[in-house]
Amino acid sequence: MKLRALSALLLTTTAANADVPNVVTDIPAVHSLVSQVMGDLGTPELLMKQGASPHGYSMRPSEARALQNSDLVVWIGEDLTPWLESSIENLAPEAESLELLHAHGTEVLNFRETPIFAGDDHDEHHDDHDDHDDHKDEHHDDHDDHDDHKDEHGDEHHDDHEEHADEGHGHDDHEDEHHDDHDDHDDHKDEHGHDDHDEEGHDEHAEEGHHDHHGHDHDGADPHAWLNPHNAATWVGEIAEHLAELDPENAATYEANAAAAAEELEALEGALAAQLAPYSGAKFIVFHDAYQYFEDATGLKATGALQVSDATPPSAARLAEIQAEIQEHSITCVFSEPQFSDALVKSVTNGQVSSTSLDPLGVGLDLGAGLYTVLLQNIADSIEGCIK
Repeated sequence: MKLRALSALLLTTTAANADVPNVVTDIPAVHSLVSQVMGDLGTPELLMKQGASPHGYSMRPSEARALQNSDLVVWIGEDLTPWLESSIENLAPEAESLELLHAHGTEVLNFRETPIFAGDDHDEHHDDHDDHDDHKDEHHDDHDDHDDHKDEHGDEHHDDHEEHADEGHGHDDHEDEHHDDHDDHDDHKDEHGHDDHDEEGHDEHAEEGHHDHHGHDHDGADPHAWLNPHNAATWVGEIAEHLAELDPENAATYEANAAAAAEELEALEGALAAQLAPYSGAKFIVFHDAYQYFEDATGLKATGALQVSDATPPSAARLAEIQAEIQEHSITCVFSEPQFSDALVKSVTNGQVSSTSLDPLGVGLDLGAGLYTVLLQNIADSIEGCIK
């Protein structure tokens, strides 16, 4: 009787979980938001190794398989991960796609074009979200609609992957660490470093994750929108709607989890703004222009950035302008980032300005529902500790 009861329980549990969607996400912050909405019903999978640059990435076979098996892909968008669009089309053409940067209600900012931001009218960089509505459907349900956009980031860049491997993303040198028994299987690896028999049935798909390491387009939308809790609070509602469509039986749970998460995220925004209010006039330089959404949420104003993107080294003229700004306007702090050497910061500051690290991606943080709050709190604490 006990065995029958256990079997019945297992069958019931399997049936209850059978309809919970398989969800994959691009970056840890999005993984955290999806985790909050899914709650105890399921756990999303992360498509990229933590700490890797999102702008160019080579998916491992296990990651390609997770994408292939997905029902829902939740990602910031091709502005952040241009390589992922064609991977979704090729590996998960039937999956739902939620591109958060183009989701309804998202506050979108344009990149700041100059090294020094003081002269920029911040409000001029706000895009009316309605301008993006025509893009939303292109990235929503039917990935065949993306064919016209594929040429910019698609498979034709695949052959360029190796020649761009040294462009400063910092993860290619470690790629082999993720292949089991590397030394024992050299004869079985293909030209991409994948073990032909490591992931049975996925060799032919693994190459879909290989793209060249180019950065995003800096003339348009800044994709770092997750650093504003208001956007995150909007997104959890969108995530819940997509999950409810795929799993109607658990719709009420997704909606309740999203409502609770949105309330906490709005409270987080208020707490961070209060913490950093005393430093609203502080002058500081960031490593790359990734923090204007956080600045908007907390009332800060970065003075400038060493480089526009973490994928694009700065010019000598840009660094000279930053150095002049530091000397002439008493800059109190210059921030580095954990994925990159602080040599550039040291060369610009000559060791005369305080420096610490800001992490927009959550390198080293534990994945899960709590990561998002920790990520933003760490940024706030780092800024406060450096400039106070």
